[in-house]
Amino acid sequence: MTSRVSSEGLLVGARFRASPNHNERPPGERIDLLVVHGISLPPGRFGGNAIEALFTNSLDVNAHPSFGELAGLRVSAHLVIRRNGQVIQFVPFTERAWHAGVSAFEGREGCNDFSIGIELEGTDHIPYTKAQYRRLIGVARALMVAYPDITPARIVGHEHIAPGRKTDPGPAFDWARFKAGLSDDA
Repeated sequence: MTSRVSSEGLLVGARFRASPNHNERPPGERIDLLVVHGISLPPGRFGGNAIEALFTNSLDVNAHPSFGELAGLRVSAHLVIRRNGQVIQFVPFTERAWHAGVSAFEGREGCNDFSIGIELEGTDHIPYTKAQYRRLIGVARALMVAYPDITPARIVGHEHIAPGRKTDPGPAFDWARFKAGLSDDA
């Protein structure tokens, strides 16, 4: 499936569910980094609406014992790619999503300012699905067209920009498979 980014910073064909957890990027900041994350809520479980609820500040923190530590947390990502390849967009790419936290890339701090964050529904140790790789490759290609400063060398994991603090997408993510898919003929 070919993906395309609209002039409004939306992925054409993705379901949009607005997150309040974003703001404007600093003036003149160019988007030149793509950060891949992994998330599952509750930990190790897939499906359900907990990720959407987290990103829209509607998570019932009493619904699962692990959710208590998320009380008051205000986070988002630009996109989530579910296990079946479904894409949900929460923040236009033109805006700053709150996905990276304390982070740095090539000496630049505050990666939210200049990056796009994509969450894959998964864990560090459970393999991601074929549908997720296909969709992520298509989305990454579209983002590299829309934002030419994003190159394969500027696509990293959360673990790379927040080492010691974050581990996702983890060893279950096959970087070689993903990068090979970026260079395959469309």
